[in-house]
Parts: sequence; structure tokens; C-alpha cells
Amino acid sequence: MRVALFTETFLPKVDGIVTVLVLLMDHLIRRNIEFVVVAPKIGDGVGEYRGQRVINVPSMTFPLYPELKFGPPTLSTYREVKNFDPDIAHFIHPTLVGTGGLLMAKRLNVPTLASFHLDLATYMRHLGYGFLEPVIWWYTRTNFNAADYTLAPSRQVQRDMWDHGVRDVGLWRRGVNADQFHPRHASAGMRARLSDGHINDTILLYVGRLSSEKQIDTLRHVLTQVPGTRLAIVGDGPARQDLQAHFAGTPTKFMGYLRDEELWSAFASADTFVFPSSMETFGLVLIEAMASGLPVVTTRVGGVEDMVRTGVNGYAFNVGDVRGMVDGVRAVMSEKNKRAVMGRNARLFAETQSWPAMMDELVTCYDDLITGRAPSI
Repeated sequence: MRVALFTETFLPKVDGIVTVLVLLMDHLIRRNIEFVVVAPKIGDGVGEYRGQRVINVPSMTFPLYPELKFGPPTLSTYREVKNFDPDIAHFIHPTLVGTGGLLMAKRLNVPTLASFHLDLATYMRHLGYGFLEPVIWWYTRTNFNAADYTLAPSRQVQRDMWDHGVRDVGLWRRGVNADQFHPRHASAGMRARLSDGHINDTILLYVGRLSSEKQIDTLRHVLTQVPGTRLAIVGDGPARQDLQAHFAGTPTKFMGYLRDEELWSAFASADTFVFPSSMETFGLVLIEAMASGLPVVTTRVGGVEDMVRTGVNGYAFNVGDVRGMVDGVRAVMSEKNKRAVMGRNARLFAETQSWPAMMDELVTCYDDLITGRAPSI
């Protein structure tokens, strides 16, 4: 099997889409499946990934999202993809690279699969460009319906896609590496770093991009209304400076980017994961937190309904419901052993959501489309 992967974002950028893509590429390598990646050129570009070719597309900065690079594939891109001779083309949320790639795949008579990763319409509304929402959904619907089959990351997104006229939507669930994200990575040293030495306080953890749509600023209400809580924020982004000013004078620690062992230890060394985001397609960090043994208090976004059982492994609240968020944190802390029990329940759920199983389902979907069978996911 030979797979052409088209993506709108790639290394060295680090975000949820790139994380899933890297996991997919690693899985394809383990399964001895050849692939090529078509991606916007970021900086000097990445020419290969673990021996597999990366085709760089000339790109420019997207004005409304400066971290995003974009650009259409060229005639040279088409020739390189044709020379690779793929059996199937997978489009990671086709937007510009993917739109051109879809046209290429049709010309090459290659089966096509598109997966949803970014709720761009909601993001534009959050930025104050809500008038663009119908146009974005039209463009999204057109691109996804041009593919032979489409995949959503959660049941909520699947319903949204159906409601907006996208046909033939399957479900490609998200997973977690439960060996990496594991309670055994807890350490007194990391707990001291997260809490500025106040290790006996309740440490609330946020991990993710620091941007306005994540509504991180609302977490200040928890710090002021729930005694004994401290907040550790892991990640970076355009809102960091404003957030540091907003949380000045509160027990909040900005950790910046953490990776690998440091990130796993940060998850495992905290007490509760808090996630007030206004929009997500899945919320990969939620299941990573659960695998680390943390109950989660989160907005009802992305894949939350697929993961969170109220009072069992976490609490969910509506977007913008500050009282619901505060009450969720209070509920986790309400009894001496409750947080530990909910953390164990979170871990047990995460252990059933392994990445290899999710990726094998995707590879089976590739095979179904190549052979002309109806996809099984």
C-alpha cells in the first residue's frame, strides 16, 4: 500500500493536527506502508520524515492566523505525487493544499479520503468574522464531498458535518499512548515546579495553545472562588502576554512549552485538568490528561461526550458557563478521596483508547477504499 498524505500544517509546527499526523506516520512506518507527505513549506522546510519523502509546497502566512502557512500545490507537486504512484490519497482537513491535491488525485484516478481536524467556521466567528461562517461551511462541504469518504473525530463533529450537508461521514476516533501518558511519571520535583513550591495546594493544569478561543482567562474565577487551588499553564501562543498580565497576582505558573518526559511528568504531577475552550474538534489533551490519572473539568466541546462521564471521570459544562466550571472543580475536591477515585476511572477509560487500535481502523479504511468496499468505520 502506498499513501499520499496532504496536510495544511506540518513540522516543525507543533499543534493537535501535527501530533495526530506524526502518530499516523509512525504507525504507517511500523506497518511497512510507504507514504509521501505534501505540506506547506515552513521555514527551511522538512525534506523527509524517518526516511519518507516530504514534498514542500511554497507557502505564505495566513493573515487571520499568523502561525498558519498556506499555499496551493504546483505543477511540480503534481509530477512528484504522480511519480510516487499512490494507491490512496488522505487529506488532513483539505483547505488549500488539500483542494489542489483532490484535483490531482481525481486526475490520477486515486481513491480519496478526507478527515476533519479544524472547526475553521467557529474559529472565524470567535475572531469576529462570523459573516464568513456560511462561506467557510460551503467551502468545507464542497471539499469534503469531493472526497470518496470523510471521517470525523467525534460524534459531535460527525453530526455537525451531516447537518451542514457533508455526506458519507465515518468516525475516526482519537487515542492516546497510555504508556507515555501515565501516572508513574508523577514527580515531587515537577509538582514543585508547577506550584512554585506549594506542593500541598491543589494544582489545576491547562495544556494547549495560548489563544483567545481557549478562554483560559476564565480560569481566574476558579482561583478566586475555590481556596487552595493553583494553576499551571503549559504551552505558548499569541495570547501569552495578555494572559500573564491577566493572572498577575494570582497563584499561576506559566511553564511554556514542555515536551516528552517533561510533559508527561507535568500531566501526572498535577491534580485536575481544566479545559475551558470554546471550540475543539476533539480535544486530544483531555484524553492525555485522563491517561495520566487526572479527572477533567471541561467545556462540552469536541469529543467530550465520547470521553467524560459526569461524576465518574470528570465534569463537563457549557461554553461560557463560569459557574459550571467552578462547581466542577469544587465537586472534584469535595471529598478527600474523590479526586483519586475519579483519576483512576479516567485512567481506566484511557487504557481502552490506544492509538494503534485507532490507526489500524484507519488503515483498514484505506484498504476498503482501495478495493472498492464500503468503509467499515
